[in-house]
Amino acid sequence: MSFTIESRYIRPIISEFLTNKMVFIGGPRQVGKTTCSLTFLSPSSPSHRGYLNWDVIESQKKIKSGQIPPEPIIILDEIHKFKNWRNLVKGFYDQNKEFQKFIVTGSARLDHYRRGGDSLLGRYRYLRLHPLSIGELKISNLEDQNQLLKLGGFPEPFLNGTEKEWRLWQKERIYRLVNDDIRSLENLREYSSIELLAESLIVRVGSPLSVYSLSQELQFNFRTIESWIKILEQVYYCFRISPFGAPKIRAVKKEKKLYLWDWSSCSHKGARFENMVASHLLKYCHFLEDSQGHSMELRYLRDTDKREVDFVVVKNGKALFAVECKTGESSLSKNVSYFMQRTDVPFFYQVHLGTKDYVVGPKARVLPFNTFCQEEQIP
Repeated sequence: MSFTIESRYIRPIISEFLTNKMVFIGGPRQVGKTTCSLTFLSPSSPSHRGYLNWDVIESQKKIKSGQIPPEPIIILDEIHKFKNWRNLVKGFYDQNKEFQKFIVTGSARLDHYRRGGDSLLGRYRYLRLHPLSIGELKISNLEDQNQLLKLGGFPEPFLNGTEKEWRLWQKERIYRLVNDDIRSLENLREYSSIELLAESLIVRVGSPLSVYSLSQELQFNFRTIESWIKILEQVYYCFRISPFGAPKIRAVKKEKKLYLWDWSSCSHKGARFENMVASHLLKYCHFLEDSQGHSMELRYLRDTDKREVDFVVVKNGKALFAVECKTGESSLSKNVSYFMQRTDVPFFYQVHLGTKDYVVGPKARVLPFNTFCQEEQIP
């Protein structure tokens, strides 16, 4: 497998958008945002004077005083931690856009923390950088796929390739996310409780999430737990998907399922595989939305009798395809057959970790997950 961390899948899109806009790059901590951005500098090093990191005191002074280096490309890293960052960046861009390009990166949702209103509207494009995936790594064999399933798609643990490095990375990840990212953005009292919540969500991956049961378990009220989950979503720890309301079934309407940006956190293999598939599909949705402007949604099928198909990809309001996950090479799920007859979803895939590949009538196919990623061009 030949892969270099400098050649991330969104790099060509960044180049295209930089011609007439600022580019904002969001994504979870340690997903590779800074490394990808630095490839636009020569040399591509954090010591380059075009790279300004808000977490570095010297860079803070330059940013606050407006002393932007005379470089053709400026990278502003983690600047969203500054209260009035949007107005500051607007000033930099409006004054220097004729001779400077700006890349802004952050491990929280740059389109969410709008401290200064919507002053940047029309001046930037927002791209979300996801963990490494089968398509990006060009994985075509089971050994590499299983390695990705086990170690996750974050570059540091995956590229190190050892369980020891993965364990050490995991050990500090949630702590740093809560005590660095969330603490810099939210004025809260119960940071240790948010850390407990983050750990509690791991065992709930792939199931309809009951905020009420979490509030009972952690002994905080419903609104507090819901607000904490939203914060964890904003810093790219987890994401939720809603049910797909097909008209001819008694679909559930409110129950959301939760997944993690780091699927390797799941100890159960079935949940980990389902989460990896969810992450790949969300990456596909975000890529089409951010690069081409389509309205994309990742949803799931479930009716009131608890029949379920794991995922439905929706483009501009219409279902593209549905995906069911099975770790083994089992026959087509009865739930897939049921929803094939009662929904307008045009095609159903049942993906697995084996090698069997066959069609089941005109609307369904059972196939390996890496084959699915190649054929549907999941980045």
